Parts: sequence; C-alpha cells; structure tokens
Amino acid sequence: MTIRMEHANLHVRHFDEAVRFLSTAFPEFKVRSESTQNGLRWMHIGTDETYIALNETRQERDSGWAPYSGKPGVNHLGYEVEDVDALRERLAAAGFEEKTIPNNHPHRKRVYFNDAEGNDWEFVQYFTNNLSLRNDYDLPD
Repeated sequence: MTIRMEHANLHVRHFDEAVRFLSTAFPEFKVRSESTQNGLRWMHIGTDETYIALNETRQERDSGWAPYSGKPGVNHLGYEVEDVDALRERLAAAGFEEKTIPNNHPHRKRVYFNDAEGNDWEFVQYFTNNLSLRNDYDLPD
C-alpha cells in the first residue's frame, strides 16, 4: 500500500494571504472547491491528488503557542519540490519571510518560509533518488 498525505486542514485569519502564499509556492495549485459557510470562507487548493483545506477564522491564535517551543502543535509542514531555489525566489519576491536554518547536506537542500499566519513551511529538494542517502541524518546538515 502506498501512503501519502492527501491533504492538510488549516484555520487561517488572513484567508487571501494564505491563498497567495500557496499559489506562489506551488504555481500548479488550483482552487478545487470553495464556499462560504456561516459567513466564513473555506477552500480546497491544490492538485487533483493533494491539497490544503483552508478554513477562515476570526479567532486570534493562542499567544502561548509557538513552533519549536516544545509545546504541542505543528512545527511545520514539509513539501518536496523540484526546484527549491526557484521556489525561494518566488516567495521572497512576493514578500514572504524566509526562515531558513543553516543546512548543507550533499543530497538535499531545504528552505523555510513563514506564511501570513506565522506558520512555518519547509520545502526540500533532493539531489538523489537513493533513499538511504536522502534520509541520512548522520551527515552534516
């Protein structure tokens, strides 16, 4: 059985900015479905095989949570891309904040960006199809 993530579901306060971030990161993403329920927007944006479900919220984020703080919650969502440098250029040109940590792995390159909500997104490009090399965490990164 093949396992893959079909979708992630996010609540966002800055709905149009979330759509702009995803459309910039992934130009192949299209709106699959959208509507308004109880005065709040929702959307599925992605490809035919994977997507992000966006749900508009007017609630503020709990100020006690922060990614990588050790508190429960999602630290980041990670996506494999074909050209991480082109993605970096698109997101930077669109004004999104880069948060890339130093990494210099011979078989992968990663960049990190925050969306308008402050969510952290990781994008990785692999330079080999050899899974043991791609997944080698003993090498410097």
